[in-house]
Amino acid sequence: MAPQDPVRASFEEASRTLSAFLDDESCIAGVQRFAEAAAATVEAGGLLMSCGNGGSMCDAMHFAEEWTGRFRRDRRAIPAIAFSDPSHLTCIANDFGFDDVFAREVDAYGKPGDVLLAISTSGKSPNVIRAVKAARERGVQTVGLLGKGGGDMLELVDIPIVVPLATTSDRIQELHIKVIHIVIEAVERKLFPENYE
Repeated sequence: MAPQDPVRASFEEASRTLSAFLDDESCIAGVQRFAEAAAATVEAGGLLMSCGNGGSMCDAMHFAEEWTGRFRRDRRAIPAIAFSDPSHLTCIANDFGFDDVFAREVDAYGKPGDVLLAISTSGKSPNVIRAVKAARERGVQTVGLLGKGGGDMLELVDIPIVVPLATTSDRIQELHIKVIHIVIEAVERKLFPENYE
């Protein structure tokens, strides 16, 4: 028997992960709650914040730029920031330690009514956990895009969204970016319906 084509196998694994997500009502409910929280923040003139490490930082940046730029069609710019500026990160890491790089930014920007999207494929990233704790202290609603059972963040965030089935960061991140795009679309459909006519 010939070995399975690794390219096809990877697509099939990704498809199974998406199917498991769709079959889990808590996942769909979490995405809906995320969209509702983001829409309420935008309507109130609040700030959407995001953070993560490595590939999750890239997803956090992607989340922010879709709001300040545009998603599908032109509309007003929406306040959003990813905690990814190297000068801020290295300054905070140097002065306070790497575990505080995101929490300090939450302290600087966060206020009641804002939303923090905290992304961690393991749910165990110390700097993301500290950001979530800082957000809660400031009355900022927290959303966790997580994997591997949710880790320590599962019980800390207001809205946990845990990718099921997947055991590797790449498969988890593939679902995280889908969630981000779908939430932005849902918010736009509610607040800018003319973009979908």
